[in-house]
This record gives sequence, C-alpha cells and structure tokens, in this order.
Amino acid sequence: MTKSIILLSAGLDSLVSLGLKGKELNIKLALTFDYGQKAASKEIEASKKICEYYSIKHEIIKLDWLKNITNTALVSSNNIPTKHNINNYEESAKAVWVPNRNGLFLNIAASYADSYNYDFIIIGANKEEAQTFSDNTQDFINAVNQEFESSTQKHPKVIAPLINCTKNDIVMLALKNEIPLELAMSCYQSSEGHCGICESCIRLKNALASNHDTKYTEVLFK
Repeated sequence: MTKSIILLSAGLDSLVSLGLKGKELNIKLALTFDYGQKAASKEIEASKKICEYYSIKHEIIKLDWLKNITNTALVSSNNIPTKHNINNYEESAKAVWVPNRNGLFLNIAASYADSYNYDFIIIGANKEEAQTFSDNTQDFINAVNQEFESSTQKHPKVIAPLINCTKNDIVMLALKNEIPLELAMSCYQSSEGHCGICESCIRLKNALASNHDTKYTEVLFK
C-alpha cells in the first residue's frame, strides 16, 4: 500500500498540502526541521497540533550545524525584513535564504523513505515563492527526483501539490476543502503568534484578504 512523508513547517503551504493529499497519498509521517531558526519553537508546537489533528506520526529533526554555517536573518541576529523595510520580495528572499535548505530536507526525507519504504515525499513548494526561491520551482523538483533514482533504492517521488498555485490559490483551496487554517504558523519571527509584518505574514494576510476572509485573519493576526 502506498504511503508518504511530508515536510511540515506548519506554514500555510505545508498545512494545505497535507490537508489536500493526506488521504489520497496516505501520509503517515511528518518531518519538522529545527535548524536554529527564530520561529523553531512555535513551528514545532504548531506542527505537533497539525499532526494530532490529522493523526499522523511527527518527528523533529535537529540540524544545529546549519545555523552555524549561515548568516540568514532567520537564524542570525540580523533583523528579519518587515513591511517597513521590504522594498521587494527578491531583496527579502536574499535576507532569509538558508543554503540548500529544501535540498537538504528532501534528502533527509529520502533517507527515511529508503529505510522505511515510503513511496512519496510531499513538499509545499508553490508558484508564488518560486519567483524568488529557486528551490520552489518545478525544475528543482524534477532534478531532485532524478537524483533519487540514483541515490536511493526505493526511488521515492517528490510531489509538490501546490506547484502551480499562488498564495491566493492556496488559501482558496484551504477554504474550499475546510482545511483548519487556524493551525497554521507562517511567521518568521520568534515572538508569540504571527507578527503580521514579515514577508511570510504579509503573503498570508494578502492571500486571506484576496479571498475576502475575515474569520482566519482575525484568528491568526490578533
């Protein structure tokens, strides 16, 4: 029987990917990564709640060394870009780039797949972030799948259910499929809840507004 792993940060994209494909692809395991990012504790807490909601196993992978080799604003003392100092998303993307993050996460998931016979690895890569993050593109997904043909015996296939979706599309799918967006944690900051002003929060707020949502906007951005 087919079974799958999902990379779960608890953000909008991974939550909706799980909600859409959980049953179809028989997602049994979620991997959440702690690489010293400022939002790690609240991402882990939110991911745990999501896994409890969907009744899937949850594992936390610690990558302490990754923090030590990057100066990204997500882990360093550098300020995370906010709506007050974001001139464009490309500038923000450079500030929050973590070296080979998705490549590393997918390879770790592939090791699990090879060891425990998982068929698919689900990632929340999407069209909107692909414009500024190269590891969200279909070309990247294709390249990783080709790599796994040689680097694993199981040959798990990476699937990005949202690869052709903007954030507006993703929120629309969540609302249509009654995915519990109140469980999402998309913020880059270490403060409790969503800050509402980092790039990730801005993208989510804009998508909720475009879908004329007030319910989740009030819940997530108190």
